[in-house]
Amino acid sequence: MPVGLTPPVAGSLTPIPGIRLGVAQAGVRKANRDDVLVICLPDTATVAGVFTQNRFCAAPVQLCRTHLASTAPRALVINTGNANAGTGEDGLVRARQVCAALANELGCKEDQILPFSTGVIMESLPADRIISGIPAALANLAEDNWLRAAGAIMTTDIVAKGRTASCQIKGQIVTVTGIAKGSGMIHPNMATMLGYVAIDARVPAGVLQHLLNEVTNESFNRVTVDGDTSTNDSFILMANGRVDAPLVDAIDGADYHALYAAVAEVSVFLAQALARDGEGATKFVTIEVEQGRDRAECVQIAKAIAHSPLVKTALFASDPNLGRILAAIGYAGIDDLDVNKIGLWLGDVEVVRNGGRDPSYVEARAAEVMKREDITMRITLGRGSARDRVWTCDFSYDYVKINAEYRS
Repeated sequence: MPVGLTPPVAGSLTPIPGIRLGVAQAGVRKANRDDVLVICLPDTATVAGVFTQNRFCAAPVQLCRTHLASTAPRALVINTGNANAGTGEDGLVRARQVCAALANELGCKEDQILPFSTGVIMESLPADRIISGIPAALANLAEDNWLRAAGAIMTTDIVAKGRTASCQIKGQIVTVTGIAKGSGMIHPNMATMLGYVAIDARVPAGVLQHLLNEVTNESFNRVTVDGDTSTNDSFILMANGRVDAPLVDAIDGADYHALYAAVAEVSVFLAQALARDGEGATKFVTIEVEQGRDRAECVQIAKAIAHSPLVKTALFASDPNLGRILAAIGYAGIDDLDVNKIGLWLGDVEVVRNGGRDPSYVEARAAEVMKREDITMRITLGRGSARDRVWTCDFSYDYVKINAEYRS
């Protein structure tokens, strides 16, 4: 089961007025499972997006970028079971067919539809199945369908992932609700998953995009399961634009910061949920790097540790073979790093001081920390005041099994 992660339950995800979600079973890859999701937006809505930086990005990612740049979206359509990546021009044709079919049902333009796919790479998208499922998804549209929607976008996830938060702006309560999927092929260079967050507020598109960029950097860009950046990563932020909702039209001031805090609360929870539900994960790990010259080098070192198969397998075994952490710090690529200033804590146990084993270190105490489900590593660099952190998980036998049998 996921590490310390409780899935959302009925009533825990607050609807966002005007944003309706509909789910259908189209048999994209497997029968009798929810695998198509449609999210319909009001005419007043604004939308922002960030996408994978993998150069082999999927056809729907290519279309989303183009459509977002050209018009105001009216709906999103998501399928699981097939990534529509590595499919060349045929993939674009099939994704456009899905967009055209939904646009025809809604009476809008094709480029007002944002498509998303997740699943197996390099297989032709069964557009006909998705199109046949669209009427059922539209018949199922409801503002309170977030929980079922969270389940419909899952692939190798064990549990659905969703969260609601709120803030107060101009005396009104502003609700933020989001869902995400992701369990493997998770490495941040944007978001490394599919995520959809909605806000009950009026936010101009430019402000919304700025907010999304800031939040992504502090949430989904700080999580990694296996170091593989997906071809399909997409994170979408939607504001319903309800006419009597509060307006946030500047990227500074109390209103923006209040909204940022609520969106960040949802996004950080969802990002951590990806690592807690990492394929085969038994440990959730926070890696904090402090005293760096800048945040970039702190993240660089944290990711080197988080990506190390030797560190991740030691975590699974609860084995305090902590020299593996020092090795990862050393090859992280900080050329002028003075290793004689390095410090390392595992939980509250000081392991390394001034680049060497702390004289008071007792391995039995570290072994106790390694047995915990939630573990924090703290590294000090002794070169400045910057700090940052990354969330990850361990590698277990099940990670290999899940990915070896992924297409079975």
